[in-house]
Amino acid sequence: MKKVIANSLAKGISYHEYRDLVKNLLEKGKSTGENQSEELLNYSVLNDKRMKRLDKTIKLTDEVLAKIKTVKAPQTWLVLSESWCGDAAQNLPVIHKMASENEQIQLKIVLRDENLALMDAFLTNGGRSIPKLIALDTNNEVLGTWGPRPEIATKMVADYKKEHGALDAEFKESLQVWYNKNKGVNLQENLMSLLK
Repeated sequence: MKKVIANSLAKGISYHEYRDLVKNLLEKGKSTGENQSEELLNYSVLNDKRMKRLDKTIKLTDEVLAKIKTVKAPQTWLVLSESWCGDAAQNLPVIHKMASENEQIQLKIVLRDENLALMDAFLTNGGRSIPKLIALDTNNEVLGTWGPRPEIATKMVADYKKEHGALDAEFKESLQVWYNKNKGVNLQENLMSLLK
């Protein structure tokens, strides 16, 4: 496991490098990942716009800001992502904002489909769900994980699947509305447990 983590960390890029990668791919009409389709490209374009907006508007709560300042030991937040993932687009800007508030927290992003060994070690209910955040200490020991959605959104997904069997476009739209209204607050609350 340590070798898998170390290999992924070596490929990790900063949030700004990730945003540049996505922008450069979009200029070529591509999304991240080996699978390319019109649908994935459209999601990536939409997500790029979401992230630009969130980068400007995300505010951290006073409680979270205070808790972030208490982190005294270095840790790395290694996040698996892809440009076409709507949950990643909503959560990465918040994760970045939190990590940037304390120099002890280093954020590294890797693409899921290029790091399947890492992804498969951190599945959610047997699935390769992203984003997935793995908090690591300086020895690459896992401090905790989070993902792919804030607690409230996770319950919304589970409830909808239970009632309807699968997620559809209507639900995905209502989930994005929830993200917009929540403004990253539930995610901030969830990530407090990683701030050690």
